[in-house]
Amino acid sequence: MNFEFSYRETWLHRVNPSLKLAFSLVLFFVVLFTHNPSVMINLCAVALLALFACSGHPAKRLALYALPALVLFVSSSTSMIFYGKGETVWFDWGIVHITKESFFRGMQVGLKSLCFAFIGLLFALTTRPVYLFYSLMQQCKVPPKYAYSFMAVMRLLPIMIEEFQTLRHALAVRGVAREKGLGGLYRKVKAYAVPMLAQSIRRAQRIAVAMEAKRFDGRGRRTYYYKIGFSAADAVLVAGLLALGAAAFAGGVLLPYFDITDVR
Repeated sequence: MNFEFSYRETWLHRVNPSLKLAFSLVLFFVVLFTHNPSVMINLCAVALLALFACSGHPAKRLALYALPALVLFVSSSTSMIFYGKGETVWFDWGIVHITKESFFRGMQVGLKSLCFAFIGLLFALTTRPVYLFYSLMQQCKVPPKYAYSFMAVMRLLPIMIEEFQTLRHALAVRGVAREKGLGGLYRKVKAYAVPMLAQSIRRAQRIAVAMEAKRFDGRGRRTYYYKIGFSAADAVLVAGLLALGAAAFAGGVLLPYFDITDVR
């Protein structure tokens, strides 16, 4: 089964995956410990701009990918806005109690979740999993037996989905899928679980024997089909992140959008 979509390769696709992962983690912590709402808006705008400008995917597809993030933004922000605490009351009716402090805290939480989603989505859309694991082995010295095991699992997932669909069609032909009640549900789960578990055990055993025969035990030096290194795109990423991050913080501090600079 093929789940790949066409996209335009940008300079961000050529960045070393390990470096990209490290900077993504750094950005996660920067966003986590940012408490200025003006700075948070700037960081979220930068992440959104980078997603649409550097991912190489069409805008309509990116908008579809961003829908769960928008739902998370609304749910996480409104729960704190409607039921938060504060001194400056804006609206009070029943259990709904909106204050100035709760509004900004809710917006801060929502913007953080939105920024997390944009950063993670940008990393996922510009990083090939195979290159990531090869980079982790070569630059981060991850043992090959772990990296190749993860790659094998990723290759097996589409096969398992296809087997599940084949099994579902076969059971529907035999009339198992039309059974109702708890007894029918139990027999349906058993009909799915037993053959798929047996197939998974046999497949895992064959992969383990093949990996052991190829000496995927971490002993000795290995050669790699893909050589992952560093290039000028890595320098562009480092310089761009530092410049945009500094501009976002400077703009939020020197030209704030609100009079509140710390929502804690």
